[in-house]
Amino acid sequence: MTVRTRIAPAPSGYIHVGNARTALYSWLFARQQGGVFVLRVEDTDAKRATQEGFEGALEDLRWLGLSWDEGPGPGGEFGPYRQSERFEGYRAATLSLMESGHAYRCYCTADEVAARRARKGGAQGYDGHCRKLSELERSELQRSGRPSAVRFKVPDGRTISFDDVVRGRVETGTEQIGDFVIQRSDGSPTYLLAAGLDDLLMNITHIIRGEDLIPATPRQILLREAMGATDVPVFAHLPLLVDERGRPLSKRWGDVAVRSYRERGFLSQAMVNYLALLGWSYDDRTNIFSLEELVDRFSLERVGRNPAAFDENKLEWLNLHYIKQTEPGELARELMPICAAAGIDAEVTVLEAVAPLLVERLRRLDEAPPMVRFLFQEVAPDEKALKVLAGQGDYLKAVLEALENLPEWTAQAIEDRLRELASERALKPKQAFQPIRAAVTGTLVSPPLFESLEILGRGRTLQRINSLTAGQVG
Repeated sequence: MTVRTRIAPAPSGYIHVGNARTALYSWLFARQQGGVFVLRVEDTDAKRATQEGFEGALEDLRWLGLSWDEGPGPGGEFGPYRQSERFEGYRAATLSLMESGHAYRCYCTADEVAARRARKGGAQGYDGHCRKLSELERSELQRSGRPSAVRFKVPDGRTISFDDVVRGRVETGTEQIGDFVIQRSDGSPTYLLAAGLDDLLMNITHIIRGEDLIPATPRQILLREAMGATDVPVFAHLPLLVDERGRPLSKRWGDVAVRSYRERGFLSQAMVNYLALLGWSYDDRTNIFSLEELVDRFSLERVGRNPAAFDENKLEWLNLHYIKQTEPGELARELMPICAAAGIDAEVTVLEAVAPLLVERLRRLDEAPPMVRFLFQEVAPDEKALKVLAGQGDYLKAVLEALENLPEWTAQAIEDRLRELASERALKPKQAFQPIRAAVTGTLVSPPLFESLEILGRGRTLQRINSLTAGQVG
């Protein structure tokens, strides 16, 4: 048997970190087993699905390094892979279920269902009202043109069970389910039908998804049976992601889209590494994994049941690790869009030169623009820098004279001469170097001073110091 897993995002926005974790686990399992990873786009909700969301979902998966074997782009024998292009199949399946007696038309409005529930003390689920209609009643309702959905007829007195890799044996009595909608009144399929049918037709062998979808599983098992399937896929329902207060991670508590973390300067390697640890562990001490190592070591059996807390501090710690491991040229290329978003027209060669000076200082790449702005733009001293510069006019003139006569413009030569000047004036390093940093970079937070001056160049360094000695500081 060839293992076939899938990820099925709805393109109503960028991929949520929870969906990204599901995609990662599905991808890792397929790669480890020599199987197939399928990307299927669940865009049946025309009101929410957008082309931007579709393209964004694909871009997010590519950024994470999760290439798919079948789906939009590569295609495959079970396409099309966008559910909006598979509507005829859903309609045919719905008609077949009705003809075989497994489904029926329901003419109840939401208000009518709610009113009957209220009269019965708030009972949950559908009460089977339209299941009990006579043929005459059905004909009259149909002739009246009243809108109708289609419900699946859940059999009485059965227990639907499945073995979940993460949660063990799960059993549900059919009395807890109630007849559920498989086709809305506008003719569109519900998730239960569309996803269940597509998993069947695409030969998905392992369904890895969040635990919030456990209630869907017995319903989809019943649908598979009614459609003639004799097998059931392997299910693995992953634990919820929660915030630091134990609340389910959602957009209500902040932006938790993968795209947001990318724009804030998290590297894809750090995000993949961190997502892997949200519910899974290899042992009690190893935290750093490359994608290749994860393929080798990942197992669904080591995924826990308890909610996994999304700790941004740990993500930042991992990000710092990967920033330190990144080659200067690659780090410079990663920094280019971050600088552009901050309004800095950066040069990649200059960023490559300064990158080694930043790696110990950055938890996220979006912390870099304030540190490197002085290399690409003229800067004015900020409030803290102005305080340091107050009364430093004479000293900065001495600095200017000392630097003007340097035979070579290197970090070592700059450092030697400035330390010599500090010694001559009996100044501590902070007293000697902070005014220079403030004058040249406009801030008190920058990469190491001497290397920064070398990268900035002799001409611009001296010009900035000179502009402040010409009457701007006392």
